[in-house]
Amino acid sequence: MNSKVKKIRNVLIGIVVTIIALIVIVIIFLSPIAKHLIQKYDTKYLGREITLDWIYINPFTGYAYIRNLKVYEAGGMDTIFIKAKSLSVNFAMLKMLKKTYEIENVTLTEPWGRAIQNHKKFNFNDIIVRFSPKDTIKTVGGPPVHFNILDIKIINGEFHYEELSIPVSYYVKNVNIESTGKRWDNDTMNIKVALQSGPTSGTLNAVLNMDVRTLDYSIDAKINKYQLKFLGQYLRDIANYGVFTADLDGDLHAKGNFAISLAVQAKGWLALNDFHYGKVPGDDYLSFDKLMLNMVDINPRAYSYYIDTIRLDKPYFKYELYDHMDNITALFGKDLTNIKGAVADNTKFNLVVEIGKYINDIIKNFIKSYYKINRIAIYNGNVRFNDFALREQFSIAADPMTLTADSIDKHHRRMNIHFSTGINPYGNINASLSLDPNNYGTFDLTYNIKRIPITLFNPFLISYTSFPLDRGSLDFNGYLNVLDSNIHSDNHLLILDPRVGKRIKAKDTKWIPMPLIMSIVRERSGAIDYDIPIQGSLRSPKFKLAYVIFDIIGNIFTKPPSSPYLFHVQDVEKRVEKFQTLNWETRKISLHTGQERFIEKIAKYLKESPDASITVSPMEYTAKEKEYILFFEAKKKYWMMSRKSKGMNEDDSIYVDKMSIKDSIFVRYLDKLIGDTLMFTIQEKCRHYVGEGIITIQFTQLMTDRQNTFMSFFDGDVRQRVKIKQSETIVPFNGFSYYKIDYNGQLPEKLQNSYDEINDINDEKPRKQYLKARNEIRGSMPEVKPISKTQAK
Repeated sequence: MNSKVKKIRNVLIGIVVTIIALIVIVIIFLSPIAKHLIQKYDTKYLGREITLDWIYINPFTGYAYIRNLKVYEAGGMDTIFIKAKSLSVNFAMLKMLKKTYEIENVTLTEPWGRAIQNHKKFNFNDIIVRFSPKDTIKTVGGPPVHFNILDIKIINGEFHYEELSIPVSYYVKNVNIESTGKRWDNDTMNIKVALQSGPTSGTLNAVLNMDVRTLDYSIDAKINKYQLKFLGQYLRDIANYGVFTADLDGDLHAKGNFAISLAVQAKGWLALNDFHYGKVPGDDYLSFDKLMLNMVDINPRAYSYYIDTIRLDKPYFKYELYDHMDNITALFGKDLTNIKGAVADNTKFNLVVEIGKYINDIIKNFIKSYYKINRIAIYNGNVRFNDFALREQFSIAADPMTLTADSIDKHHRRMNIHFSTGINPYGNINASLSLDPNNYGTFDLTYNIKRIPITLFNPFLISYTSFPLDRGSLDFNGYLNVLDSNIHSDNHLLILDPRVGKRIKAKDTKWIPMPLIMSIVRERSGAIDYDIPIQGSLRSPKFKLAYVIFDIIGNIFTKPPSSPYLFHVQDVEKRVEKFQTLNWETRKISLHTGQERFIEKIAKYLKESPDASITVSPMEYTAKEKEYILFFEAKKKYWMMSRKSKGMNEDDSIYVDKMSIKDSIFVRYLDKLIGDTLMFTIQEKCRHYVGEGIITIQFTQLMTDRQNTFMSFFDGDVRQRVKIKQSETIVPFNGFSYYKIDYNGQLPEKLQNSYDEINDINDEKPRKQYLKARNEIRGSMPEVKPISKTQAK
């Protein structure tokens, strides 16, 4: 090799080494320089402090890598806005020569970020303003500049959201996002998202295709047990108190436009599970196990709804009346002022309000649209009503409740809905509705209410008349035919065997002569039986009460001649009933003279029948007994405190017993003692004042004293043949605790004679004539079947 070749080779080697050295020097020194420049000019250009562990930049390959990146909130380094374990970016360097700026891929590993909202202001508004274009730049000559960002990945992210004005705090974790990115000549982006609820449980997986120019989108989403408890924070903005939980399942396929709310077309299914909303955990106002919506094709923009199934399992709703409001007013304010205020407030974002507005828009659109629903079903519902505004609690519930409707189609002339429910504690309701889906003012409704014990309404009767009822049942049936909002209706009220009990004298009861009124309104059969027609319009119905008035007038003159037979039948029924049950007045241990004579007859029967015995089953109306004990103990404690007394005599006890539980001074004392709490009822306040332990002790003592009173009539060998079973907690049909007595062996002679007389009455011609006449009044009532001696025993 000659010297000239060597010289050229050395020059080339030198150039290569120099280039390599320069590259290495650039790579080595560019990274710390870049780190220095970022941290020096971060506030100037971004308005925020930035820190990082180290940065690697290769300008020749277009690769950049940052480790432990932290961006702080505007105004200092007190709070982190966003951070990431690493950020890597690949630039297509050669494409810059063709004025195409392309990020080939960008990966953000384990990012953590926080968005803070205060009314309509976000903590990143300053960044948006800073990087918003100030002027429109027109390119003069040459090819246009293109920008591509491809292959975007976010790995295991965690993102927090806080709304300060409500306030709300929520976050999602394990956020993984993949996107093919966006090219300059294509407005569509494909994004895959997978995340988990942060504070609770549940997952969301979705594939989103979006046109960034038109804002059209399509989405396929799978939701698994996604907890919605965070919505309870938004509810606090519209409710004075309350606890909310629920989770969401779904498989949804939808397309639409982000700018037009009703421009959506969806299919698939959604299920809202374990929904609970109430005063405190375990005390729900509204709940259900599952609300299932199975959609075939929902298209509000085309005014078309095709739904396969709407199913609601175990819904529960509780409505309560208090002294000065109800639970809905206590929750949302008078006339729902809290909700109205939140809806009217445009200065802050409330997700629950926005969901409510959207549902309202959908409902309005639905009414105007064509719809087809294959099936609607509600199973095992429970709707409860509690009235605490009376002197004692009144409770009734529709449970279990079922509603079904099939083949609901607006093209059909009619859609049919069937409703049935049991009434807790007794009775049932059945109703059928035939509705014109194109005219909601045209429908036919039939309904039937059966066997409601009228003793259930004693809290009302005692408060307004002073007289309870100790027997009777209510039936009500009728129909409602409505054509173009014009009503034609007939209703039949039947109250069988209503009997007025002993008057209760107290300061918080009004007096109405119920025995006299009952003697007038009862028919010859002993029933209250009236037809009540209704006419007019849905907005102004007119009740035709003339029939009722004429019946009452007729009773005054026509009932007396036909009453003796009725009174004889009732007398025999009472004798049978008296030998089988022993009623106890609420919170009392004493017996009236007639009851004492009855027990003495049983004792005599046992003495005369050595092989006979009786079994006594105490049936305790525990809830009502404890309520009476609670009220007495609370008034007693207050009375002794106010008089600084350590004891009470019999007169004092009678005075306290008659004292109104709603006495204004007493209630003010309780309110001041308890303070500002969620105790709305006098029952809750008294229970807090007295203590549950005292009530349990007094109730146990009451049961023992009643047993001792009953057993005091038996002595010697007879006492050994009286077995008292464990008490059973019930809600009795007659509204009173009682002892059920079963005879083992030969029946007492008078009881046997009474059974025989009932059978004779059922068989004899006058009885049949009586039943025939009574059935003509009541409608179709089955004839009483004779009681066999086997059944009697």
